[in-house]
Amino acid sequence: MTNTLIRTEKLCKTFSSGGIQQHVLKNLDIRLVEGDFTIIMGSSGSGKSTLLYAISGMDKPTLGEIEFAGQIITKLNNDQLAIFRRNHCGFVFQQIHLLDNMSVLDNVLASGLLIHKNKRELAKKAKELLLQVGITENSWAKFPTQLSGGEAQRVGIVRSIINSPKVLFADEPTGALNSASSDQVLDVFTKVNREGQSIVLVTHDMKTALRGNRIIYLRDGTICGDLQLGMYSESAMRYEKLQHFLAEMGW
Repeated sequence: MTNTLIRTEKLCKTFSSGGIQQHVLKNLDIRLVEGDFTIIMGSSGSGKSTLLYAISGMDKPTLGEIEFAGQIITKLNNDQLAIFRRNHCGFVFQQIHLLDNMSVLDNVLASGLLIHKNKRELAKKAKELLLQVGITENSWAKFPTQLSGGEAQRVGIVRSIINSPKVLFADEPTGALNSASSDQVLDVFTKVNREGQSIVLVTHDMKTALRGNRIIYLRDGTICGDLQLGMYSESAMRYEKLQHFLAEMGW
C-alpha cells in the first residue's frame, strides 16, 4: 500500500510584471508518494522550480491547496512555514550553500542542532552519514573552499538529511558539476532513496532523470506527461523508455 506524502489541488501560481500576469502553474493536481524518487522535468519556464518551491513551503501559491504529511501547509503563515520546513524538509540546490568559515563537520552539525539537542549523538550520526557518502575523516576538519565541487555537494546532501526530513528537495543539484562529480552526487541520491528517503528533484538533464522512479513533465504550467520508470538500474531498456517518453513530450 502506498502512502500519499504530498497532495495538491487546483494549484496555481501567477506572477505580475508591468501590469501583465504570467500564469506559471495552472490548476495542478498532484499526488506524490512516500519513498518515491520523483523527477520534475520540462523546458525552461515550464514551472519546474516554481512547483518545487510551492510544494516545499518555500513559496506560497496564488490559489489552490497543498497537503504535506497530513498538514494543509497553504493555511500556515510565514513563521509556521519556516518551522514546518525545518522539521520536515531538506534542500539541495545548484549553488552549494555551505558556510565557508565552518568546517565540513560543523556545517552538518549546525543544521542538525536546529532540532537535536544532544550534540554527541548528533556528531555520531553526522560522521556516519559523511562516511556513507564518501567523505572520509581526513576531510571533516576542512573548510568548504578546500573541497571539490562534488565533495561539497555531497556534504550539502548530508547536511540536508541530518534531520531525517520527510522529503529531500533538490533543484538542479548537479548543474554546476563536471561529469565525474555529477555521477558521485547522483549515486548518493540513489543510495539515500533506496534507504527510504523520499526525493523530489528538478532537472533538465537526462542522466539525472534516469535515477528517478517517476518522471513528471511540465509544459506551460501544466502536467503533460507522467512516467513510471521503476527502481533505478543501469540498463539500455530504461534509457530507451525515458528517451521515448521525452521525445513524445517534445523535450
